[in-house]
Amino acid sequence: MTTTQDPLVSVVTPVHNGEKFLRECIESVLAQTYPHWDFTIVNNCSTDRTLDIARAYAARDARIRIHENHTFVRVNESHNIALRQISPASKYCKVVAADDWLFPDCLEKMVALAEAHPSVAIVGAYGLAGDKVVWVGLPYRQDPVVARGREACRMRLLGGPYVFGTPTSVLLRGDLVRSRAAFYNESNLHADSEVCFELLADHDFGFLHQVLTFRRDQEDSVTSHSQRLNTYLPGVLEELLRYGRNYLSEEEWSERVHAQLREYYRYLGQQVYRRRGREFWSFHRAKLAALGYPLRKLRLTLAAMAYALDLALNPKSTAEKLARRVLSGPADNS
Repeated sequence: MTTTQDPLVSVVTPVHNGEKFLRECIESVLAQTYPHWDFTIVNNCSTDRTLDIARAYAARDARIRIHENHTFVRVNESHNIALRQISPASKYCKVVAADDWLFPDCLEKMVALAEAHPSVAIVGAYGLAGDKVVWVGLPYRQDPVVARGREACRMRLLGGPYVFGTPTSVLLRGDLVRSRAAFYNESNLHADSEVCFELLADHDFGFLHQVLTFRRDQEDSVTSHSQRLNTYLPGVLEELLRYGRNYLSEEEWSERVHAQLREYYRYLGQQVYRRRGREFWSFHRAKLAALGYPLRKLRLTLAAMAYALDLALNPKSTAEKLARRVLSGPADNS
């Protein structure tokens, strides 16, 4: 049972034109079995009925308040503005995207883990992305799992599964959110991943093997944009270059960078035959150059030739791989 003495959780939802699903998001917060929360909805200059919906809920529940951005800002900046609204009394912080929602026991389960393990900075859990369970991969020994932050980061950098989730799927320690002027790097599309490498250098990572959040991918969302261009491959390379030496030996780091570049070119070689447009190639050319590895035409040509040769020599195997890819959908590697 929870009481008013339980720690306060500040929930925040940055939203732009979210009228279609905002009610469902808000209702999921109201339905939490853990009642000690406040909720700030940050309206990012919406032109639909978002503000009317938010005001109607705020009028009925004093725990809900609204903050309005004076000018429209991009996604990461809107998240940072939202995180600056958390209560100074809150011990924990929970982001919920406007088209996502929480299962009723989400806050209760996550807060219980964090309270039992003060070394934990981030609490994650399984989530639903449409009808798929995601953030799978952390070994199950007992529930909850508390992993050394450095080991969780090493697992990711060594090519293991991505278990850090998205802003909606994690609970954050409030003091760590308040300690950063801009919690998310506004220039990095995958800033939610980046911040994990920074916080977990000195803190632990808690994980619950339970589905506690739901994520809905919209056609114009950041996730769909990332899947369309595959921003994940350069994102992983950037993580290795920026944080790899903090967590890996020099030999491990060098091997992983070379392996990631091989995977990157293998992927790009396949895309040569898929009539990718100018936006796709401009994005990857710019990202590789920014990371210090300009796109090499000879290496790309060889990768494309290797893919064509594989198609010719192993048509059945290639067809099976393509079928599995189509049936399983895009990889979820935020």
